[in-house]
Formats: sequence, C-alpha cells, structure tokens
Amino acid sequence: MNFENWTCPIPLRDYPNVVIGHGGGGKLSAELVEHLFLPAFSNPALMNLGDSSVITVPHGRLAFSTDSFVVRPLFFPGGSIGELAVNGTVNDLAMSGAQPLYLSAGFILEEGFPMDSLGRIVQRMAEAARKANVQIVTGDTKVVERSHGDGCYINTSGIGVVADGVNIGPSRARPGDLIIVSGTIGDHGMAIMSVREGLEFDTVIESDCAPLGALVADLISVGGVHVLRDPTRGGVASSLNEISVSAGVGMVINDADVPIQAEVQAACDLLGLDPLYVANEGKLLAIVAPEMADRILERMYRHPVSENARIIGRVTDKHPGLLVSNTRIGATRVVPMQLGEQLPRIC
Repeated sequence: MNFENWTCPIPLRDYPNVVIGHGGGGKLSAELVEHLFLPAFSNPALMNLGDSSVITVPHGRLAFSTDSFVVRPLFFPGGSIGELAVNGTVNDLAMSGAQPLYLSAGFILEEGFPMDSLGRIVQRMAEAARKANVQIVTGDTKVVERSHGDGCYINTSGIGVVADGVNIGPSRARPGDLIIVSGTIGDHGMAIMSVREGLEFDTVIESDCAPLGALVADLISVGGVHVLRDPTRGGVASSLNEISVSAGVGMVINDADVPIQAEVQAACDLLGLDPLYVANEGKLLAIVAPEMADRILERMYRHPVSENARIIGRVTDKHPGLLVSNTRIGATRVVPMQLGEQLPRIC
C-alpha cells in the first residue's frame, strides 16, 4: 500500500499496521475513519457520523446501522454477546430518533466452539429481540479454522423508521443546551473487567445492557431533544468530545453530578481507570433545550433504564471542540479524546 495516495495520510504513517487502539473509539479510530474510510466511501449519509445513518427513501426516512461484537468473555454478569448484539444495534438506531424494526445477524464461529454455548447465545439474542420489539429477519454463518477466531463473533445490522419532523443528530447541539445522562456510567465496562481481573465486591457489578428504543420514543414525544448518543466504546468522554467537534461547540460537565456506582468507582480506582472513558451498553446522553430539561427528566424517571438520570453539564460557545470538567475540588480539567482504548474487547 502506498501511503502517498491516501488522503491526509500523516496520522496513519506512524502505524503501518493495525493496532488494538484503531478499534477503541478514540483518536486512532477517528483518524482511521477520517483519513481512510471517509475519503474512500464519501457520501452525504455517511458524513453525518452518527450512531446510524438516516436515509431518505420514497415516502419517508430510514435509519440504518451496523455493529460487530467481539466481547470477551462471551457471558458476563448482566448479559452476553447475544444481548449485546441486539441491544447495541437497536440503541444505535434509536439514537437517530428511529423506531427500530428489523435486524440481520451474522455469526463468525471458530471450529470447535461448543454447540451448547452457541445455543445459549442464540436464545439470549432471541429474547433480547422480543424485549426490544424487533425481528431478526436475515443472517449468515461462517466458520473459521480452529485457533483462527475467538469462539464467536457477531455482526448485526438494523433498520428503523424515522418519523416526520424528527431531526436528531450530533451537529444539532447548541450553546445553552443541557447535557443529561440517563443513569450510572461505566457499569458495562467494569462488569467485563471485574470478571477478567477476578475483582470481588460486596455486590456483583452487572452490565447495564438494555434496549433504549421505548425510552427514546417517549423523549421524542416530549420534544426539545437535539442530540442523542449511547456512550459505548470510549464512554461518556469520547461521545461528548465527538459531539463537540461535530457541532463546533464546547462542553462543560461537573464531576460531582456524574452518577457512578460505588463498586464501579472502586473497580476503576483499582485498575487506574477514569469512569468517564468506560463503556456503557444501556445508557444514553441527551443534549436538550434548557427549557425542556425538567420535563424530559420527569419522563425519564418513569423508565427503569433511566430512573437515575441526571443533568451533568451544559453546552457552551467557549472552547469549541473541547470537553472540560469542573472537578470536586474546584479546579477545571480538559477531558480529551483518548488515543486508543482503556479496555479492549468489551463489546
């Protein structure tokens, strides 16, 4: 491959080979998208860079998304790769304001993978699809040679319908908007890591893996929602950094207002991690008009997946493209986009 033929190749020259960080949702992922994928595949729908693309078709608009799941271990407290594969794509569709409808499922299996484990995964996927009110309508299965995979990988793609008048996207954040998180952060990433590292606490840390389509539909009915994002890879920090760049605005959050379970904070402290960068699989960030924030919060409290929702910050016209946080000791810190990934293979 001749790097000279690539668009803006300089950031990629330092990495002649793919590294784990290229899939981590941080700066390396962003550079790969910006300098390789976008120039090659450029089109208006792709350039939005949301959780899903909204495409105009005869008689309406569709949201279309795809995601691949390589989590390790395959089963963890609060879920499995099966639930992740359904809820991850359902939530990406919902973040565009769509009603999720249909999914595809592609399985890449390693030779020798236990059929019992595959059966458990498929049953969990089926139950998750029922709970999310979507149907898995097409799929594919491939098997790779022993030691050439990691048991089971799953890709899901999804299609949903976007109602007339719904216009939600990362570029719509405006100065003065308030930032709401729907609940405690870092639960999924720390559920995975507590299993991997053998960490034990008074209670088991469980993944927050859950579908968010019903919650989003309710919020849209209230009005005033400008941006939605599910902070998966890279966590809250990466998501807010991406939105700030897309909208050309700054973001300010307050550390004291960010809800974190004590066990999750303890696990992060043990592992030297910042919860703001830890993945979530059943939470959303909503950037909303300030005059609608109280009504939106009141509606969120009605849903079990968002009963711990809080306002954590605001959008500002200062320091565009940057996220800053007010610390508990009265200082201010910049919360940058990470280079790579704190926790590989968590989704």
